[in-house]
Amino acid sequence: MSAAPIKVLVIDDEPPIRKLLRMGLTTQGYEILEASNGKTALEKLDEEPALIILDLGLPDVQGHELLRTIRTRNDGVPIVVLSSRGDEAGKVQALDLGADDYLTKPFGMEELLARLRAALRHQLQVKGERPVFRTGDLSVDLVRRIVKVGDRDVKLSPKEYDLLRVLVQHAGKVLTHRFLLKELWDELTDAQYLRVYVRQLRQKIEADPERPQYVLTETGIGYRLKAGD
Repeated sequence: MSAAPIKVLVIDDEPPIRKLLRMGLTTQGYEILEASNGKTALEKLDEEPALIILDLGLPDVQGHELLRTIRTRNDGVPIVVLSSRGDEAGKVQALDLGADDYLTKPFGMEELLARLRAALRHQLQVKGERPVFRTGDLSVDLVRRIVKVGDRDVKLSPKEYDLLRVLVQHAGKVLTHRFLLKELWDELTDAQYLRVYVRQLRQKIEADPERPQYVLTETGIGYRLKAGD
């Protein structure tokens, strides 16, 4: 008996985009629900989608307001937002409101599929931390607080470890500067403190800190840890 297909709710007012997503996702086994406006989108929530793709530019409601409303009704469903190129402020606001990830139009189907898989994986992870996280040669034992790159033990300061732990807990998801500052320092709001610790962490876990493979920069927004294996 095969598993039921994963339901994905696509909220976008452009028929060509909905068609593209419908064709691309159904070939991967997803079941597609569609909404061209906010009113229909809220009605479709009753069908319990496992993941939502949300275009921020909708005709009847501001995309961020719809995102806020969806989060009040379902705080766990992964949401990937679609935004226009260069709208860093809109992306940051969406992430701070609870979006899991974003894609900039135009986007490639392979990139979208990878982001959807990462968002679904993250949803499973938050239900219980995996004791050992691995991506490439990097492994983090969250129980014993042991960090390795290959066979080499990595010694981190308490704050460097706390930064890595938060990134691991949300691996594959972009985290805003504001979110990380709040998680790590409570009162600090200057992203320069964060950049210092990211730089120090990269010096210890990256083969080439100038071309990081694990702790990735999302320009103007924050950082993302490469999703686990």
